[in-house]
Amino acid sequence: MDFVYPTAWPETAAEAIALQNELRSQISLQDELPESIELVAGVDAGFEEGGNVTRAAVVVLEFPSLQLVDYALKKRPTSFPYVPGLLSFREIPTVLDALSALKLTPDLILCDGQGLAHPRRFGIACHLGLIVDCPTIGVAKSRLVGTHADVPSDKGTWVPLLDKTETIGAVLRSRTNTNPLYISLGHRISLSTALEYVLRCTPKYRLPETTRLADRLASDRGKLPPINSGQGNADEGEQMTLL
Repeated sequence: MDFVYPTAWPETAAEAIALQNELRSQISLQDELPESIELVAGVDAGFEEGGNVTRAAVVVLEFPSLQLVDYALKKRPTSFPYVPGLLSFREIPTVLDALSALKLTPDLILCDGQGLAHPRRFGIACHLGLIVDCPTIGVAKSRLVGTHADVPSDKGTWVPLLDKTETIGAVLRSRTNTNPLYISLGHRISLSTALEYVLRCTPKYRLPETTRLADRLASDRGKLPPINSGQGNADEGEQMTLL
């Protein structure tokens, strides 16, 4: 996947917050997707050695079959401290390493984290989508900001996530009688379209297959399913080379 790396990263929380405030006006909350979505990706990051090493994973699935066709896993020293609301500065440098290792370019990326549902409306899904210029969705397991009504228990039901009177996302029941997910826009997609794709990527479990498999790879919890070798993906051994 080709994109332009940032030339520099903030070194302090104040610098990072200033950059979020500067970049958030560039986010598009309208549908600017390819005519046909054929490849969807999930990204996630974990940490090793007490947080000193970031381990980022990306998986690419054929859509709508959700068969695995490409993946990459990369590591690098963690260069930014843990600060709530500044997750992207801690994780994205390594996520970009993994994305750059892909042989296939996704049409849509689902991120394990927030997008618009962020105190400064610039969560990791927004930041990543802006850097790689790709439609992105934030899919979070917990709430960072906002309030909402109770969500009905049936799969596919949702309620707005609100910050005062502003709708910043949706609280979605992705599986009947399980805890809901917090869905928010990243870049180049509307909320209704984001909900549609999240549900279409979630046929069985609570999490979409994209982020579920990315989490498995990033956390080193079990094997991935076999790659669909007919899709022109890179050699599996090459993809698993760690930096």
